[in-house]
Amino acid sequence: MAELLRLKFFKVDWVSLCVALTLAILGLLTMASFTEGDPFAGRQAVWIVIGVVAFFVAALVDWRFLRRSAVAGGVYFALLLPLLLLVVAGTAVQGARSWFDLGVFALQPVEFIKIGLIIVLAKYFSRRHIEIRNVRHILVSGAYTLAVFVLVALQPDFGSAIIIFCIWLGLVLVSGISRWHFLAVVALGITVFAGLWLFGFQDYQKERILSFVHPLADIQGAGYNAYQSTVAVGSGEIFGKGIGYGTQSKLRFLPEYQTDFIFAAFAEEWGLVGVVLLFSLYGVLFVRIIRQAPRGATNFETLFAFGVFFYFFAHFALHVGINMGLLPVTGTTIPFMSHGGSHLLAEFLALGMLSGMHHYSRGVAREALKNEFSGGYDLPAGSLPSR
Repeated sequence: MAELLRLKFFKVDWVSLCVALTLAILGLLTMASFTEGDPFAGRQAVWIVIGVVAFFVAALVDWRFLRRSAVAGGVYFALLLPLLLLVVAGTAVQGARSWFDLGVFALQPVEFIKIGLIIVLAKYFSRRHIEIRNVRHILVSGAYTLAVFVLVALQPDFGSAIIIFCIWLGLVLVSGISRWHFLAVVALGITVFAGLWLFGFQDYQKERILSFVHPLADIQGAGYNAYQSTVAVGSGEIFGKGIGYGTQSKLRFLPEYQTDFIFAAFAEEWGLVGVVLLFSLYGVLFVRIIRQAPRGATNFETLFAFGVFFYFFAHFALHVGINMGLLPVTGTTIPFMSHGGSHLLAEFLALGMLSGMHHYSRGVAREALKNEFSGGYDLPAGSLPSR
């Protein structure tokens, strides 16, 4: 047993871990104000350590038990339950009922249901990828997603709701959706957006979307955050103002610089050179995940890896787009950099699960593949798909 754990330890995906840790340290440096009474950096350092521990624990686990439908469904519903409890027991912060206040720290359940959704969708599509052109499977997978989407949107946490939708859409596209069904999904998305606009969005959320169309129309009101963010990004110029010398963030002209606008704060202090470095690090992480996905032992591991990619990439693209004034302000973190324990723990956990799945990705048995593609029935000789 000890020898097996030691072997798994040496097979950990050190490249992904080092990239994630580097991103976390860059975020730590950006949010550190070097003044007394500012707890952001200290708390974040503790969560980084906890996240790394979670990564190694997850990397040593054999995740093949998630291939069982009962287990995948159980994980999904177990993680969905806290979202229901938030309706009556959640703590409202800045108008959003998204946290459980546990005294020492606050827990945000939506960060973990994202992993649960990836698991249940990866399991569902892994057994039905050949039949994905049947619209029934899109509707069933959409029902899993819609349950999470609605509960998150009602908090209201529109940023996380968009991430949930992106995870589902990405996995559906990878699974092989038809062109007409894709257009139907787009039409459905427009319909849902119209419904949310009329009956779901709060007034301040509508103001944020309208400020995207006319960002400078009300820079002292709805467009203030977007305006200050673009000012921070532009003021960094080529080499930045230096670590700890970002005036927009450290003087608090830029709201929530440690979470929703940490990219703008980073760009101000590190400049274009730092932004190129940051994009390169995320590029390495994304390419690493994409290259690992086709090597999965079964379709479940492959789809799970793609799901994690869409999870990370959606957060990255949405956060950067918001910070550069290209998207409406919705309040979204960037992976491994933003302040917060729940999202950091979930991200390191997801990355550790990928590393754990990589241990058995190359040595999969023929019988495992046969069961995956045939649903447990015997296949004719020579019909087993190649990997």
